[in-house]
Amino acid sequence: MPYAVSDVARVHLTSLWEPATTRPCSVGSTPRGSSVSGPPSSAWRAPTRAKRVSRSGSSTPTKVVLSSTLDKATWERTTIVDKSAAEVVGDLKATEGGDILVLSSASVIKALLAADKVDRLALTIFPVFLGGGPRLFDDGLPAGQWTLVSQAAGEHGPLAVVYDRVR
Repeated sequence: MPYAVSDVARVHLTSLWEPATTRPCSVGSTPRGSSVSGPPSSAWRAPTRAKRVSRSGSSTPTKVVLSSTLDKATWERTTIVDKSAAEVVGDLKATEGGDILVLSSASVIKALLAADKVDRLALTIFPVFLGGGPRLFDDGLPAGQWTLVSQAAGEHGPLAVVYDRVR
């Protein structure tokens, strides 16, 4: 997907993960090693993200893996938690720290939206209709208002937008 490797998408994602101190992961995005690999289209982000996610030190984000089947974490600063996404975020918000970031885990994001636990929603919108697949915004989400915080348009039409929840 050429839009995913655009400058606007890269800047948008970098601005999201740099201030994060915690990164909840679903089992599907569980870290499996100290390097990041992926299809060639993700090559632009692999080195930077691999360094950010796997480096040692206090500035490394803590990874929280949501799983009822795993019992051992293989990455540094990784914790396995057998709780709902909403409970984990509630627990994390009760502690000091920076942003809690969920990247590309539709199951976790959907659960947090349903529980009204999302304070900021960052989306990258690509001008492509896939014609099917899972929906992020299912029916039955709690009603609420969002305010636009930032927006950026890339070449050929991708949009990076950030909304904050109005409480």
